[in-house]
Amino acid sequence: MTALLAGCEQGLQTSLTPKARPEVLPKPVEERPKPSARSEELTRYYAGVQADLLAQGLLRQDGGGIDTPFNTRQLAENFERIALYDEYARGAGLRTASDAPSHLRRWVLPVRVNVEFGDTVPEEIRATDSAYIADYAARLGRLTGHPVTMSRGPSANFHVLVMGEDDRGPAIRRIRQLVPNISDSSVDIFRTLPRSIHCLVVAFSGGSSDYEYRKAIAFVRAEHPDLMRRSCYHEEMAQGLGLANDSPNARPSIFNDDDEFALLTTHDELLLRMLYDTRLSTGMTPAQARPIVQEIAEGLSGGPS
Repeated sequence: MTALLAGCEQGLQTSLTPKARPEVLPKPVEERPKPSARSEELTRYYAGVQADLLAQGLLRQDGGGIDTPFNTRQLAENFERIALYDEYARGAGLRTASDAPSHLRRWVLPVRVNVEFGDTVPEEIRATDSAYIADYAARLGRLTGHPVTMSRGPSANFHVLVMGEDDRGPAIRRIRQLVPNISDSSVDIFRTLPRSIHCLVVAFSGGSSDYEYRKAIAFVRAEHPDLMRRSCYHEEMAQGLGLANDSPNARPSIFNDDDEFALLTTHDELLLRMLYDTRLSTGMTPAQARPIVQEIAEGLSGGPS
């Protein structure tokens, strides 16, 4: 051993000046597993869906304009339908809810967003989407006046999972870890998600109130092309704050299944402001909230109409 060390020292006695050791060694590029045939097929399928929607003039990113006017009455009615009715029956998987009214639900705790990617998601998507989600979270905080920030620690309570088809097993395990008492029916939503469902969010209440959200999980397919992924972030994160339903009458809005708009609109920004207005309280029914909603809508849109 001594001879070997001496030989090493002797080898350093040379006329060449050794290069300084870098302070931080570059991290080796981690190779991601290659997608399966099923995942590649979904990637092609969703690319085709996006191309078809764009060809029809859908997935607009302009937030609405002179061609999409709305008045105070429409704003109030759209808020009631989107914030005070459910899209899916509670505890029944993806079964569409009846037309029965629900209650106003929103967060009381600060919202702390964490984004997690499946092993198959490429590095370039991880970098760009992490930054995009952080910017959008800050925007949601400004609109609602409620704390919405990013968090990587155990304090995170709004989890955005960007997972490919090949990540479905790890995603289920992660969901069970995040919500240990999650019902089997809720887990089945993620396990058997049909191709027609591009993304979704499940919000969980708890504590002393059934109407105060304390945790949420948004699931976004990694196979989506860029615009469809961004559209999913916009809709699911906003819905996870309490705008839980869709309405065919809402326009311009992402809370409408017609895919006309891809990103949050000026109309939707007003809905978020209304949702977190302190004049409203969690647990309110449509009848209780209606006169207050009308008052708030008048204040935002400049008067009755």
